[in-house]
Amino acid sequence: MPSDHSTYEFVQVNDSNAVPEFGIRKPPSPNYMLHAGLFILTFLSTTVAGVTMSGIPAGSSLLSLFAPQNFVKGLLFSVPLMLILLTHEMGHYFMSLYHRVRATLPYFIPAPTIIGTFGAFIKMKSPIYNKRALLDIGAAGPLAGFVVSIPAVILGLHLSEIVPATGRHGLQLGSSIIVEILAFFFAKTPPAGFDILIHPIGFAGWIGLFVTSLNLIPIGQLDGGHVAYALFDEKCTRVSRLILLALVGMGIVFWSGWLFWALIIYFLGTTHPPAIHPYIELDKPRKILAISVLIIFILTFIPTPFSLNM
Repeated sequence: MPSDHSTYEFVQVNDSNAVPEFGIRKPPSPNYMLHAGLFILTFLSTTVAGVTMSGIPAGSSLLSLFAPQNFVKGLLFSVPLMLILLTHEMGHYFMSLYHRVRATLPYFIPAPTIIGTFGAFIKMKSPIYNKRALLDIGAAGPLAGFVVSIPAVILGLHLSEIVPATGRHGLQLGSSIIVEILAFFFAKTPPAGFDILIHPIGFAGWIGLFVTSLNLIPIGQLDGGHVAYALFDEKCTRVSRLILLALVGMGIVFWSGWLFWALIIYFLGTTHPPAIHPYIELDKPRKILAISVLIIFILTFIPTPFSLNM
């Protein structure tokens, strides 16, 4: 047994003059420069997004975007958002290490969107052998991201202002059950005729909760799909198809973005591959964990995440 606890894979060594035998090949080392470079680029793109949403025009020169007073405004958004995304992915990563599943470090994706990124992901390089490991790895990311997002929302609500509704044009954020509870608890529920002007830290926390809900949709190989399969086995396949139809319906009724998300899920697949050792059932604590994760999905889900005031 290797003393450094690394994951090794067995490969057949063929020699034309010898009887085939088996050797051991250690997996290649991570490309640290690639992961670090993507992280830095995403940090910069989310900071620029934060500067833009603070009132600096999107077409401003790079010099004005990265002026110290503007750059600090951008950091109020990018730092908590990057922390939430990093915590989510490292939750998956460390739980993969715990279960001896090979996984890459996070790949961050910079993008010219309103938040400066398409998120982050890790890649599994070896199978997940049983439902207990599947549940642990699938649940670890959303739970970690959820735990970090909540303080960001609370601090952001504290720093946010309740202002008169003036009918101005702009992007309006939807609200989940958990955000409504926090807003009520911290006296930030706007009365009739008023809106809440969300602080960048609060917006980062809101994005973190939204990302949590997207990942926890119980379908296919999303995090929620892992949890659903670990809890319900193959019985979750029919439910997954119904959820896909529900996403299409919500895309027509509530928010067109659900149509795009349903299309992505359709091409990724709505069924979950079977575990290699399906006979290893969940223990009671893990069943409670799975149900708790599904409750978090309900608490963070937003039928209409974004809408435009025209």
